[in-house]
Amino acid sequence: MMKAGEDLSFWKESFVKFYQAFILNDRWLQYLKGMGTTLMVTAMALLIGVILGILVAVIRTAHDQQRPGTGNPIGRFLLWFFNGICKIYVTVIRGTPMMVQMLIMGMVIFKTSRDFTSVGALTLGINSGAYVAEIIRGGLMSLDPGQAEAGRSLGLNYIDTMRLIVIPQAFKAILPSLGNEFIILLKDTSLITIIGGKELLDAAQGVYTRTYEQMYPLIGIALMYLALVMIFSWLQGILERRLRQSDRR
Repeated sequence: MMKAGEDLSFWKESFVKFYQAFILNDRWLQYLKGMGTTLMVTAMALLIGVILGILVAVIRTAHDQQRPGTGNPIGRFLLWFFNGICKIYVTVIRGTPMMVQMLIMGMVIFKTSRDFTSVGALTLGINSGAYVAEIIRGGLMSLDPGQAEAGRSLGLNYIDTMRLIVIPQAFKAILPSLGNEFIILLKDTSLITIIGGKELLDAAQGVYTRTYEQMYPLIGIALMYLALVMIFSWLQGILERRLRQSDRR
């Protein structure tokens, strides 16, 4: 059983370690700056991933839903060619570890760049794009083909049919999966530290290399990540409920 003096010493030591990790020399500002960078990288990677994902999903869906013998030969060839590129992209990205991709981008392709944070955001965006593409493609393929045919019968071309009719309906079905991908993307931002990116994990590392105490900085950023994930999950839930309510009207 712990004695009163030992108990007091434990809490005193814990307070000193907490003070050194978060308060001394305004170190909490390092975590705040790291969190800002984490959110910025997440937003940049999400934008890249969504744009790539939509582009790849539309090309692959158009190829899969193409009827044999329709369209001109040049158009069919181009669709086949770009579909092949998209399949290779998705296969390579989904088949290799995220950390390996980060190291290749940071130490091979962009080895002369000093903007490690932007390189990390680009890598995360390219990685996320492959997963977003499969999520969107699954949503597009799950819709009744009659939806697209109805759009074409109204005089809309393929792009307008996808933009105005098909994608808005598919978005409701894939929103939970997209939300999960966004959360994974948020947590994967910690990987940019391995190529020199300055985000939340880097802030914690900068603190515990000075204090030689890893527990408080690491637990602190773990709680910060958890808080961010809970906030975004809550916002995603609100959006899903509003979309369900609009369906009932």
